[in-house]
Amino acid sequence: MDTYKVSVIVPSYKPGTYLWQCLDSLKGQSFPALDFEVLVVLNGCDEPWKSEIEQYIERNNLENFRFIHTLTPGVSNARNLALDAAIGEYIAFIDDDDFVSPTYLEELYAWASKDAVALCYPLSFQDGTEDYAPYYITKEYKTGSGEYSFEKAKRYFSGPVYKLIHRDIIGDRRFDNSFKNGEDSIFMFAISDRFRKVVFTSQNAVYYRRIREGSALLRKKSNSEILKNCFNMVRAYTRIYYSHPLRYRMSFYITRVLGAVHGAIEQFQFNRR
Repeated sequence: MDTYKVSVIVPSYKPGTYLWQCLDSLKGQSFPALDFEVLVVLNGCDEPWKSEIEQYIERNNLENFRFIHTLTPGVSNARNLALDAAIGEYIAFIDDDDFVSPTYLEELYAWASKDAVALCYPLSFQDGTEDYAPYYITKEYKTGSGEYSFEKAKRYFSGPVYKLIHRDIIGDRRFDNSFKNGEDSIFMFAISDRFRKVVFTSQNAVYYRRIREGSALLRKKSNSEILKNCFNMVRAYTRIYYSHPLRYRMSFYITRVLGAVHGAIEQFQFNRR
């Protein structure tokens, strides 16, 4: 097969048992297996995870699953490797500790286009529970069909998950490996000059976001690290925006800068708990 309709990218570093729930949800998609590939990228570690992932793929006879292994750590590096290897017309990103509903890919593909990014219905849950609740971006979800202005769903673009993106929108853009935090938001801002519309699936296409201890969002950092990361993020947004100021939205640039500052303030507050 020369291409798939969709390539799903799943980066993983020292995965826990949650990885199998993620892969099971992709294995059980209503979207035909011949129409999509899953690229599982193990980064920065080796055994026993390498053998376990390979055995999972072989045991379940998943011919549309591909395993990529790199000893270089970093989720950005893992995603970039998968983007270079992907052969799908559309790209979906899923974190290895999250999972999706059975019609996730089918509905996203039905609505996505070269000009509009398809967005799903996001829910969150605490690790170890099945109590699903709206996530902080769920308030921006719109019911009903039809395209909406990108401005109606800016919070969805703090990261690459919850959506399906045509590969022409991504093009040769890649995640910045120099960042340990904030690289997702910078990547989404970098590709935001190539689309103007979004479209929403039904509430049956769900991305389940796991909230767990030890995640990057719940990890304390030094004050100097927080300030340095905030400064570098603002500088990156500014460099991207002024590279093509007529193509990027100034309002989105401003909200990204304010978001970086707000994130730093929240991290300072978290450190004081």
